[in-house]
Amino acid sequence: MIYDVSNQHRLRKAHFTFFAELNDFLPHYRKNTTFSLEFEPHQTLKHLIESLGVPHTEFGRVVVNGQLTDSSSRLQGGDLVTVYPADSPLDGEPYFILDNHLGQLATYLRMLGFDSLYRNDYQDAELAMVSIEEGRVLLTRDRRLLMRKAIRRGYCIHQTDPRLQTAEVLRRFKLFGQVKPFQRCLRCNSPLQVVSKQDIIERLEPLTKIYYDEFRLCPSCNQIYWKGSHYGHMLDLIAGMATQP
Repeated sequence: MIYDVSNQHRLRKAHFTFFAELNDFLPHYRKNTTFSLEFEPHQTLKHLIESLGVPHTEFGRVVVNGQLTDSSSRLQGGDLVTVYPADSPLDGEPYFILDNHLGQLATYLRMLGFDSLYRNDYQDAELAMVSIEEGRVLLTRDRRLLMRKAIRRGYCIHQTDPRLQTAEVLRRFKLFGQVKPFQRCLRCNSPLQVVSKQDIIERLEPLTKIYYDEFRLCPSCNQIYWKGSHYGHMLDLIAGMATQP
């Protein structure tokens, strides 16, 4: 007996529309328009969306023919697919991990009081593992990294300027109301502790001993912080990044 399997492998075609910032991931000829995409029957909706360059961490609701649809489902020929960006704040206190190219962003997030892991020698596998095991949001500009199946919480940074990146993260995760400046070590991310002047006086420069009385100490790397001449500049910097638009 001979079976006709030609229909099983015939390409089908669906029609996609992406909304808002998801268009940033698309090539110019597909931005802000409805376009057709050919696919094989076995491919899931998630697979198709990511094949277009949009990581699964970036999109939220997916509507097929007017019905909310799970991204693990499969499409039929002629389906109309509408994809919306993810838009949900984090539950509880935010925890981040940043890839090797976002060092200044990590510093700014720490300055604002957010727990932000960063090293300049992280490998992709380690970034993914820590993100998964500790429930940290992975921040990166590498969309392929965010397409790793196991990663559930992540965000692809669009801006290139670190100050604009910081405002972008605050806006994306609705964190403007959670800013608590100068609570974390800018070097190693550990929470700072109040320390008496007498306990560290031997480590202070002569003028610092005279003019300053309030200090904080990092219990991990032993860095000392005080409201020196740089403090006003840092406050202005924070105001520029953390003011809700």
